[in-house]
Amino acid sequence: MAYESLFQPLNINKLTIRNRIVSTAHAEVYATDGGMTTDRYVKYYEEKAKGGCGLCICGGSSVVSIDSPQGWWSSVNLSTDRIIPHFQNLADAVHKHGGRIMIQITHMGRRSRWDGGNWSNLLSPSGIREPVHRATCKVIEEEEIHRIIKDYAQAARRAKEGGLDGVELSAVHQHLIDQFWSPRVNQRDDKWGGSFENRMRFGMEVLKAVREEVGPDFVVGLRICGDEFHPDGLNQDDMKQIAKYYNDTGLVDFFGVVGSGCDTHNTLANVIPNMSYPPEPFLHLAAGIKEIVDVPVIHAQNIKDPNQAERILDAGYVDFVGMTRAHIADPHLIAKIKMNQVDQIRQCVGANYCIDRQYQGLDVLCIQNAATSREHMDMPHLFEKTTGKIQNAVVVGGGPAGMEAARVLAERGHKVTLIERAPELGGQITIASKAPQRDQIAGITRWFALELARLGVDLKLDTAADAAMIRDMNADLVILATGGTPFLEQNPHWGAAEGLVVSSWDILNGTVAPGENVLVYDTICEFSGMSAADYLSSNGAKVELVTDDTKPGVGIGGTTFPTYYRSLYQKEVIMTSDMILEKVYREGDKLVALLENEYTGQQEERLIDQVVVENGVRPNEVLYYELKADSINKGQMDIEALYEGKLQPAIKEANGMVLFRIGDCVSQRNTHAAIYDALRLCKEI
Repeated sequence: MAYESLFQPLNINKLTIRNRIVSTAHAEVYATDGGMTTDRYVKYYEEKAKGGCGLCICGGSSVVSIDSPQGWWSSVNLSTDRIIPHFQNLADAVHKHGGRIMIQITHMGRRSRWDGGNWSNLLSPSGIREPVHRATCKVIEEEEIHRIIKDYAQAARRAKEGGLDGVELSAVHQHLIDQFWSPRVNQRDDKWGGSFENRMRFGMEVLKAVREEVGPDFVVGLRICGDEFHPDGLNQDDMKQIAKYYNDTGLVDFFGVVGSGCDTHNTLANVIPNMSYPPEPFLHLAAGIKEIVDVPVIHAQNIKDPNQAERILDAGYVDFVGMTRAHIADPHLIAKIKMNQVDQIRQCVGANYCIDRQYQGLDVLCIQNAATSREHMDMPHLFEKTTGKIQNAVVVGGGPAGMEAARVLAERGHKVTLIERAPELGGQITIASKAPQRDQIAGITRWFALELARLGVDLKLDTAADAAMIRDMNADLVILATGGTPFLEQNPHWGAAEGLVVSSWDILNGTVAPGENVLVYDTICEFSGMSAADYLSSNGAKVELVTDDTKPGVGIGGTTFPTYYRSLYQKEVIMTSDMILEKVYREGDKLVALLENEYTGQQEERLIDQVVVENGVRPNEVLYYELKADSINKGQMDIEALYEGKLQPAIKEANGMVLFRIGDCVSQRNTHAAIYDALRLCKEI
């Protein structure tokens, strides 16, 4: 067997896990009704079990006490018996497919926000605030310590009574247990601080109370950090000492090990490594812990493909490999390995759209798989052939919207032609992949290209579609996904018509050579402007990145913007906020950029040799309006049917060409939105 180690069963305590792949704990932001695991939550994990995942540890940061806020993350609430029947539904859904399900339980201590839910006073060993959440906290008192220890035990009881297979105590990312461990946070001089044994006491008392409540056979694990990466924090030697201390009690059934603390913005980016990181960058930390414990060790950080997982297991670095984002991208990856369909796995590209949404308090979604977490809405990962009319379908545009539309229609059994004017597929994904930190995003296109070839889609690349061509094809269904073009004309004083400014696309595509002294003006504050600045500075340009927003990259999530900032600061890029680009004009062989402070109106000038503007895109809609009159539905989408994922009425009543447009040729949104619209439009056709 090609993946013998991966499919080798292994016990945790007395619980047999059918393979060595784990979906590790993450905050899904799906728990509703006061933190209950309702239908969306259950079906999200059921899909992973159906797809073959050995163990799912759900509910990252699921709270044990009512004063550990859960509303901000919509995390699971284990502080009430109300959760027990919901857990029973979750356990049944996973178990019927042969999977195992556990939950991470915690008290967040200082690592949260107080301004929501019960408006709690946050707690920490010494009242030291956490930078990421900017939240103050009180010094935890003796009575509160004992109350919370009991809360942990009762939370574990509820998990057991709900039929879950175990609990994982979170002592990672500066939750309350490891807040007590760390001298940089715990500065107490009582029995809960100071010496090693005193700093370990809270976690030990939690572990004893949990074990006493659930008994010896129920799985209890501990998730820890292998190194906090703070000069005054816990390093690997410290963490080895801590792991051995708890291991030697015989009360811990497994350790989950990750690299880096995450109580600062910079360290947070390490915890869920994006595509700018190398593969498994912190595996050595988990391997170091495995050397000194005698129970299974789980590690999950930037492990994306089965060959990588097999190599890690073969070498004995750890016992279980966490492939969490990999399961968000494709919950059926284990089943596809078993069926020798490895090339059909939709591999995670490390875009971190999922986790960046979570850190904004939004539900976890995948940039490239719009079905993930929408299983409860009947958004399919696998397709059945249509029982209706076989459509002669033409899709124009080979970006994410067009590729997904063509794929889904072909999966449904329709005859599909995809026309793309560029010599390759990808659209804006291809442009994004030219940036120094974004090359792996091209993996989205590679997967689509393989799927379109497998499904027999007729690809017409390097072909500019026009209305006459489309009419001659006698299509039943035409879907336009023609994207947009950089919107440089919004302010005529920028001088786009005179060639005074260029777009981020021009820079990343290599259409325009980088200047020596460049001003990048970014009004969108997401990836394109930051990528252009990074690209320019990587090619030797002296760059100032200017935005009219509160800070450059403000629209980029918490695990991603720090990697840009590291790169830009290292290259001495100047970052300027709150400034509007009013005008660009020539002065000799140079350009002058006139900037105005949004709040004071004070104006400044920059003398440079290149101005790059990132102002989003305008839809390419010429072809749409040329074809609109010819279509029986006048190009209109029934949005109620679209939002409900139902078949468009125009398809049912079709007697001629039906026309739709999706993606950026309607209005600019993002890759996920384009793919989602294509999926929900096409899945019932």
